[in-house]
Amino acid sequence: MIHNIFISSKFLIERKRQTAVALLGVAIGVSAFIVMTSLMRGFQKYFIKQALNINGHINLKVEENNDELRIVKKAFNPEKYLFVVLGSKPKEKKYKISNYKQIIKMYSSNPEIIGISPHLLGTGMVVYGTKEKNASLIGIYPELENKTVSFKEYLKSGKLSQLEADKNNIIIGIKLADDLGIKEPGKKISIVSPSGNIYTLKVIDFLNTGITEIDKTRIYIHIKKLQTILEKPGQVNEIIFKIKHPEDAVSVAKQISLQTGYKAESWQEAFRNFLSLFRMQNYITYIIVFSILVVSAFGIFNIIMMTVLEKKKDIAILKAIGYSNIDIIFIFTMQGLIIGIIGGIIGNILGFYILEWLETVKIEVEGIIRVKGFILDRNILYHLFGFIFAFVFSLLAAFYPSYRASKLYPVDIFRTGG
Repeated sequence: MIHNIFISSKFLIERKRQTAVALLGVAIGVSAFIVMTSLMRGFQKYFIKQALNINGHINLKVEENNDELRIVKKAFNPEKYLFVVLGSKPKEKKYKISNYKQIIKMYSSNPEIIGISPHLLGTGMVVYGTKEKNASLIGIYPELENKTVSFKEYLKSGKLSQLEADKNNIIIGIKLADDLGIKEPGKKISIVSPSGNIYTLKVIDFLNTGITEIDKTRIYIHIKKLQTILEKPGQVNEIIFKIKHPEDAVSVAKQISLQTGYKAESWQEAFRNFLSLFRMQNYITYIIVFSILVVSAFGIFNIIMMTVLEKKKDIAILKAIGYSNIDIIFIFTMQGLIIGIIGGIIGNILGFYILEWLETVKIEVEGIIRVKGFILDRNILYHLFGFIFAFVFSLLAAFYPSYRASKLYPVDIFRTGG
């Protein structure tokens, strides 16, 4: 065994430049996998964490069902006729959860559900000085909201309780405040309701989740005040749930839908577009790394194949003195494994230090999310998987040349002179 490894390493050392290039290719592939996976997964986990912390795990609401054929179906059999309705007017319907108090009471004792908060959602025009912006108005009970989502974590001054103390107070998204020109709390703004009434409210805090769409559109108001603004006394049109195991949100949402008769939407369904985008990002990452490793594998293949062609006489001598086909395969396969193992180790070290450097880089990143610097998911499994990929690709690249070497016949080589 030891002498076989010695011969393998000897053959590699003789081709220093080619070996160095192959090692570099493997190292780059492994480090690229580690760094790109850490970056992608870091961004994805950050977005999901922030979104769940502010939106909850399950959203219960009235399902909109604008059936354009509802009138025609009453008069004719839909199985016998094909209908086309033009200019159908949506059915006027109050989208509210009429029995929300009973629903909250029903699930308050459920051990799987650790937070429930009713909402009233609406839209309005926000006016500050000469600036006007459309905003999403969210009415909440402050105490219930803080038990259901990590609301206080994202407040600049932590003044959530003041919504209860004075129902004319509001919390506004920090990007929306910037757009309006509000730089500090205490400013008074006007909200124009859909019916045209104007209400003057006081900004007491800013919401900063890091998710641009949320921070740019949302205003939180005490639910009773928003019921007055929207002229919907005692109404609730959404209930959010926080569950003990977020990964079970799909199954729990189905149960809630069946039990309440309303549409319960899990966070996986609510963010399915983003989750699809994340899967696409992961596929692109794997394709790039796969391509790098394939190129490095061809380098390994080329080195070993050239070694086999140049070392025919050596192979013939080894077989003549008693080396078996298995020994020959082992000698040349070991060359690929040595490149894979050393390249994998170098790639892990390189990837580690690149991540260390990226953590020190402070840049303003603003898009779907806003952060100062790169968000990294540092996980030892990424290093392990990168090493395994290098090992497997190197083994596959080395096997065929090794097999060819084992099939050489000493007599034919000596007869032809190599």
